[in-house]
Amino acid sequence: MYITWLGQSCFKLQDKIGPDGCLLVTDPYNDDTGMKMPHFEADIVTVSHDHHDHNNAGAIRGNPLIINTAGEYETRGVFIEGVEAWHDDKSGAERGKNIIYRIEMEDISITHLGDLGHVLDTKQLEKLEGTDILLIPVGGKYTLNAAKAVEVISQIEPRLVIPMHYKTPGLKADIDGVDKFIKEIGIKPRQEEKLKISKKDLPQEDMELVVLSL
Repeated sequence: MYITWLGQSCFKLQDKIGPDGCLLVTDPYNDDTGMKMPHFEADIVTVSHDHHDHNNAGAIRGNPLIINTAGEYETRGVFIEGVEAWHDDKSGAERGKNIIYRIEMEDISITHLGDLGHVLDTKQLEKLEGTDILLIPVGGKYTLNAAKAVEVISQIEPRLVIPMHYKTPGLKADIDGVDKFIKEIGIKPRQEEKLKISKKDLPQEDMELVVLSL
């Protein structure tokens, strides 16, 4: 499968290239973020919460299945489970709800944490057990900061970590860059333009950190 980062919390997940493949997009953003959201067709769009930098499903062409609530979904050979969480560490009092999505594609389990703002409870962790690839916000202020992100990673214990929702060129949000998180986690990152990975490619021993370029 192929994982491409488009900025903020927006990824393209694609099981195979061509008409038989399935393309899933997470958290498409509005252009007022300072970045330009590309327009393309997709089969599935997941929206973690209703903020302008995560909910621009209208930018996606075609007739995608739009998922914006917790629950179980299955389409085109992809299984998705939405898990309720919070956008802050005060049970949503500051920023409301957030949906975590666990996506099973090509026999790989990918967890997209959305704008998670807290460490996970036992019930949430049970739903995320066996996560292979973790897409985690690290920029702080509106989400987990570097230290809290490392704490959540140690809770989930994925095989591979991809950071998201951090300061990039053009982004108007005042959040930390990825360097603070890299220093905090203490793992030398692998830089990739686009990640191509199969189940057999997943690290078996030590967890890996992959930083995707824009």
